Amino acid sequence: MTDVLAERSFRGLAEAEAVEAVHDELDALWNDAPFVEAMDQMTFTTAVIESASNIVQHALPARVQQPVELGVDISVRPTLLRARVSAFHAKPPFGPMEPGTPDQESESGRGLALIEALVTTVTFERQDGTNTWILSKSQQV
Repeated sequence: MTDVLAERSFRGLAEAEAVEAVHDELDALWNDAPFVEAMDQMTFTTAVIESASNIVQHALPARVQQPVELGVDISVRPTLLRARVSAFHAKPPFGPMEPGTPDQESESGRGLALIEALVTTVTFERQDGTNTWILSKSQQV
């Protein structure tokens, strides 16, 4: 079992303010784990924020009476950064879970490709009405 050296979490309504709160948690995480290389911090932060932003912008509630909540759990291990970015009470995402290749004029459709370029692995799971993206990044040592 690998030791967790630092961790942070957020859970709240999937609203624009939630993305800023996740960013604040990431800033606090890097203060707790200053040994993580600056490039790893920057690329992992960008991937997590892109994932959280996608949930805020695109996740639809599974039920009208229950809004989508954003949940983010982030951990730093000796050689691995990991984030679970979840959309609670959300419909399953429609369409393929593959990076898109939008034309040059398109303003959306590049999120998953960007995330995949910034981390080592991206996996998706759906369980009990929750969509979760798991982002992992091997640290430079």
